[in-house]
Amino acid sequence: MYRIRYEARVRKELDSIPDRDYQRIEEAIATLKVEPRLFGIKKIGPADWRIRIGNYRVLYEIDDKTKVVTIYRVKHRKDVYR
Repeated sequence: MYRIRYEARVRKELDSIPDRDYQRIEEAIATLKVEPRLFGIKKIGPADWRIRIGNYRVLYEIDDKTKVVTIYRVKHRKDVYR
């Protein structure tokens, strides 16, 4: 079982997301506790991964040694890579 850690700016980003999308994002993040590399999740860097949830993207890192998933970005798809 992995532990989820949020970077400080992620909480602020989550506060700006509409409730309907927020629920879906939180459910997807909760699944990362059990298996952070599910089917449909894309590797975007050496330790970086991405989940697509509608028009939003969740970017995170996995540390297998400490069993920690660090969420470092949650943004609309048009803004996430800027």
